[in-house]
Amino acid sequence: MSTFNIKTESLISESRLYESSLKEYIKEYKIEAEHLVFQASCHSVEEAVRASGAAPEFFVKNICLIDNRGNLVVAIVRGKDSVSSSRIGKVLNSESPRAAFPEEILQKSGYPCGGVPSFGYESQFLIDPKVMEMEIVYTGGGSTYSLVKITPAELVKANNGTVVRIRR
Repeated sequence: MSTFNIKTESLISESRLYESSLKEYIKEYKIEAEHLVFQASCHSVEEAVRASGAAPEFFVKNICLIDNRGNLVVAIVRGKDSVSSSRIGKVLNSESPRAAFPEEILQKSGYPCGGVPSFGYESQFLIDPKVMEMEIVYTGGGSTYSLVKITPAELVKANNGTVVRIRR
């Protein structure tokens, strides 16, 4: 077996552990959501659209930030939108948060960058109001190979998030 195949199998195995953790969370907390696993990467919105076949307007991004106290803040916006760190700073009544490093994301959320779900771990969740206008959303599913399909109302229930304008 080649080194490439061993690394690929190891990554897939690791991905399945993250996905299992999220599936258990969904079940334990009775969250009405569908967990979807794909063979192709869902790391970016573009990749997720290709893997799932869903229209781009149904995707949200989870932008992981670190506030001035070192806490994780997850800003949830539509896939086509950008986050305004200055707006988030005003919401938090502090300095603008900085982008989290991949190692911090994994440490603080328990999920890898590119697969971070919109719920299931300790964080302050901020949800842009445009997300709430959507019928359903696709969000990170715990790994770069999975997604969660959920309604915005159920998402707010799952993460106890604050709906506030955070997009540019």
